[in-house]
Amino acid sequence: MALGNQEASAAPPQRMSPPCVVLVSGGLDSATILAMAKAQGFSPFAISFDYGQRHRFELEAAKRVCEAQGVARHVIIPLDLRSIGGSALTANIDVPKDRTDAELTSGIPITYVPARNTVFLSIALGWAEVIGAQDLFVGVNAVDYSGYPDCRPEFVAAFEKLANLATQTGVEGQPWKIHAPLIHLTKAEIIRQGVALGVDYSLTHSCYDPTSTGLSCGHCDSCLIRKKGFLEAHVPDPTRYAD
Repeated sequence: MALGNQEASAAPPQRMSPPCVVLVSGGLDSATILAMAKAQGFSPFAISFDYGQRHRFELEAAKRVCEAQGVARHVIIPLDLRSIGGSALTANIDVPKDRTDAELTSGIPITYVPARNTVFLSIALGWAEVIGAQDLFVGVNAVDYSGYPDCRPEFVAAFEKLANLATQTGVEGQPWKIHAPLIHLTKAEIIRQGVALGVDYSLTHSCYDPTSTGLSCGHCDSCLIRKKGFLEAHVPDPTRYAD
């Protein structure tokens, strides 16, 4: 009888959280989607890339964000995109500063890194297949962004289709899902959602052209968009600017 009572009162086994892979750059958007993935019940595995970017301070930010949010594992993949260049972030090309709103919303800027999100998502997809995850989270945004072609809904949909065609997991009938929860949000909306989820934005780094000590320049496209987002969200900006 006692054994039966113990069995009856035993807690039900806890359900394991499904794994997912989250692309974490160290910036504001990726910190937010990491928190979103956790809030949706996933166990996040974070992936970052050391690709020769001018703003390598973002990798330290990525480590801080992942530690603060308690990811299952965080890997940093070395990938030398400076060997092909073609961007102000991966070559000796000046980063544009103090561009007007009209300039920010017209054309593709020189800070675009050729095919970056395609490359990053492909590697993240491979890791996801290894760890048995079928969900990838990426912080692309098609509203307050700098005109990058690999931040559009069409790109995300096309990559998801590719993932289901090009992997053993997809071919064997276990569908992939590419989550881009920020894609239709303004920067202010993203910040408000992150604050509601407890994201500490002081840990993040967005500047394309920081000082040697990691202070944000306050004048590149990324800094201008970040400043505007905090202002419109009515949230204090915790960023450390050089000026």
